Amino acid sequence: MANERVTAGLASPGAAHAWRIAELEREVRELRRTNTLLRTYVAQRLDLDAHHDTGRPRTPAAPGHAQDARHPAGERPPNRPAPHPAPAPAPAPAPAVVLRALGPIEAVVGGRPVDLGAPKQRALLALLASTVGRPVACDVLVEELWTGSPPPAALSSLHAYVANLRRVLEPHRAPRTPPTVLRTSGRGYLLERRSVDVDVDRFTGRAALAWQLQESGDPHGALRAFDQALALWRGPAYAEAADSAYVRPDSARLHELRLSVTEGRCAALLAAGAHEIAVADLEAFVQDHPLREYGCELLGLALYRAGRQAEALAVLRTHQRRLAQELGIDPRPALQRLQQQILHHAPSLDWHPRPRPARPSAPRVRPPVAAPL
Repeated sequence: MANERVTAGLASPGAAHAWRIAELEREVRELRRTNTLLRTYVAQRLDLDAHHDTGRPRTPAAPGHAQDARHPAGERPPNRPAPHPAPAPAPAPAPAVVLRALGPIEAVVGGRPVDLGAPKQRALLALLASTVGRPVACDVLVEELWTGSPPPAALSSLHAYVANLRRVLEPHRAPRTPPTVLRTSGRGYLLERRSVDVDVDRFTGRAALAWQLQESGDPHGALRAFDQALALWRGPAYAEAADSAYVRPDSARLHELRLSVTEGRCAALLAAGAHEIAVADLEAFVQDHPLREYGCELLGLALYRAGRQAEALAVLRTHQRRLAQELGIDPRPALQRLQQQILHHAPSLDWHPRPRPARPSAPRVRPPVAAPL
């Protein structure tokens, strides 16, 4: 309205036209100024959001680095540097100590074996290795280390053994800093699972993988995993504390699992067509463990596939007599069925090679096609 009144009071049409042009120029300047203020405000908000999300301000992109409309998203325009790839996540820290408990107790610190000291000190570490991650009370440790008749200074000796082991397992720990491998827990001690890698865990893991590969029809992969699991054994588990009542249940569990893994390995040999090798391994196994029916069944099948039918039947019949004489039981149905199949040359007993499972190939990535200019 004010503009209209001013325009009406002008002396001539030419002056009114000139005044109108001046007003338009002023409005254009105001629009440009407003646009600049808006752009500044938006840029500040983006910087604030970036700082809130990442903890550091976002560096504004140069004007020439905006997305080129002629190139689809994800495609780099020519003559522009490729963006830096995102850093890979940091790998999990390796355990500080590697313990070998499937045989005489051994420890590797920083890639080197260490001296674990006196027999009772080694037995203490074996006891703790049987329950990694779980505390063992000092009273139990004293009772097990001195077989029920501890001397008056037994508890002091136990604390000295713990101190010695801490120096060996954490040689670079600063004075008066809490230990991270052999920790105090309540009125006992424990080996911290995050800081210790025990071969017992690796053995059970490789065994589980081997059976999984066997079930999926990959006997060669299963055979490799079985061999890796059995190679970890160097003697009785927790050898220095094998007579301890505290360790005995886990030691028996691992012994039984080792026998099952040995049988599983022989089954993988048969599935892979290595019948003669399986015969040699199974004959020694059955001689040491004559009452294990699965081992006897595998030996009868291996002998039959190796062309030794009479010996296969003799093995099964000898096993049947032994069960009747020593235990007063009959063999399980699988052995009785195998004996009948061998007598009748059942085709199901013949070995048929299985095709190896194909390894999944990496997906082929098609090169991006630039959009036409």
